[in-house]
Amino acid sequence: MSQKLPIGISSFEEIRKGNFYYVDKTPYVAKLVSEGKCCFLSRPRRFGKSLLVDTLKQAFLGRRELFEGLFLEENWDWSKSYPVIHIDFGEGVVENAEHLRKIILSQLKRKARTLGVELSEELLERKFIELIEKVYESAKNPVVVLIDEYDKPILDRIEEREKAREIREVLKNFYSMLKPLDSYLKFVFITGVTKFSKVSLVSGLNQLNDITLDRDYAPICGYTQQELEEVFGNLLKEEELSGIKCWYNGYSFCGEPVYNPFDVLLYLQKREFRPFWFETGTPSFLVKLMLEKRFYLPKMEEFIADEYLLGSFDVDEIEVPTLLFQAGYLTVKEWHSSIEGTYYVLSYPNKEVRSALNRVLFYALTSLEVEGGRLSLRARESLKMGDVEGFGEVLKSLFAGIPFDWYRRNNL
Repeated sequence: MSQKLPIGISSFEEIRKGNFYYVDKTPYVAKLVSEGKCCFLSRPRRFGKSLLVDTLKQAFLGRRELFEGLFLEENWDWSKSYPVIHIDFGEGVVENAEHLRKIILSQLKRKARTLGVELSEELLERKFIELIEKVYESAKNPVVVLIDEYDKPILDRIEEREKAREIREVLKNFYSMLKPLDSYLKFVFITGVTKFSKVSLVSGLNQLNDITLDRDYAPICGYTQQELEEVFGNLLKEEELSGIKCWYNGYSFCGEPVYNPFDVLLYLQKREFRPFWFETGTPSFLVKLMLEKRFYLPKMEEFIADEYLLGSFDVDEIEVPTLLFQAGYLTVKEWHSSIEGTYYVLSYPNKEVRSALNRVLFYALTSLEVEGGRLSLRARESLKMGDVEGFGEVLKSLFAGIPFDWYRRNNL
């Protein structure tokens, strides 16, 4: 039976038992667990974070049969297994802080039933502590805590700042409960899209090892060039490689660049170059923020940022470059370290993001999508025909549609 493409599948067991293609990321699982106890990873959406979380889960549960032929099969202590508490905020949309509390309580009760313990505490934070303590006592082994999409409840309400703040406080209190439970824990892994400022969301986890921009973990999600050719080589023709690289490669996290896995899988299914990843989440909030802050668009080709800016996302202060980077619309092209610190040069990762984001911004600036589409078509045709005057007319039309105060430094 021929292998299948794992489009939209984040279950490690389903991939391994269902004859799906799988890029072996288990060397990073072994490395993560051997080097730290509490780790954090930020990556753009649809980059394989949930699959990584589930891979960790199955390893800690001792499911050796799922790892046959993979790196971890011979590089893991299968004589031991550990209870796993897997919290996933990826399902549904959070309405407000009270709704979030109900969601968390429901998840904790479900985990308790699955792990065979009874909870009596009423308060959310106390119930989380009780769950970990009782699972530890029942299993006679330390507990693994995996939190996927840790930031999604906030992002669900990011345009409603007051609701977002209230949700942030619920999450902050919830996550802070892990710190005093250190002796009960074997391993903690938290992942999401954004990297919130430590003082705002995960201040209780000061021992957290952030591997987001650790070059040793740069390819932990996404496909490297070698992985693409080795795993999917039988599906690719030599002449396709340059196009795939131009469209979907280029994501860098201070290490080897990687392909967006969602794009690669969709391309292999559809056999056409399209902004598959971009189309799954039109960045309306981002565009609105760029318009509000009058972000200078040419900066996106080469933006200089320091460590603070890349990790300073918070509800009360959302910087455009921070959001662009963490959401996957900009990536690290260069990085330089000195006694003064590290700075990064950001740019578009690839053709998909550059063309699709510019198109959305073009429509937003010209205020009318239909007219923007006509201008875009006229611009391409003028350039193709070498019609300088025609292209100039398109530019005049474009600038006429830009709000008068777009590049001013005041609101007058």
